[in-house]
Amino acid sequence: MNLLAPRRQLARAREAVERVTDPELPMLTLADLGVLRGVDVVGDSHVVVDITPTYSGCPAMAAMRDDLVRELTGAGFDRVEVRVSLHPAWTTDWITPAGRAALAAAGISPPGPAPSTHGPIPLTLLPTARQVRCPRCDSSATELVSEFGSTSCKAHYRCTSCLEPFDHVKEI
Repeated sequence: MNLLAPRRQLARAREAVERVTDPELPMLTLADLGVLRGVDVVGDSHVVVDITPTYSGCPAMAAMRDDLVRELTGAGFDRVEVRVSLHPAWTTDWITPAGRAALAAAGISPPGPAPSTHGPIPLTLLPTARQVRCPRCDSSATELVSEFGSTSCKAHYRCTSCLEPFDHVKEI
């Protein structure tokens, strides 16, 4: 038996899944978003992929699963299993540096460090205070327009220096 064959299968599977982009943030791969948690090949043509949703009600999960299945079957794998892992919970800290750069290049302010939470999380009815920089002119003179942007994971801001509106990925 060729001992390199399983490694090649795994490399081929990883190459296929790393082409899959987020349906709501198409400038990011699932790997750069930190949603892709693991890839394993069982036998010759059975692939198991683990993904973690950005939040429990993420409407893009079905599209992510379908895109992963399509890429892997297109790469020649007969059986694809996509598992959803809820623990540990996804955090914006898992977005790679390349992912953060891609967000900024697309005009979306990348998240800062996720808030540290220990114990109960207080419920506040006020908007979250964030240090947000404009992805176009890099000014810190920004203001919140709406806590809800084009998707649930984004808030809408405006730069008071260049006056351009932009989305900001919320820190989770």
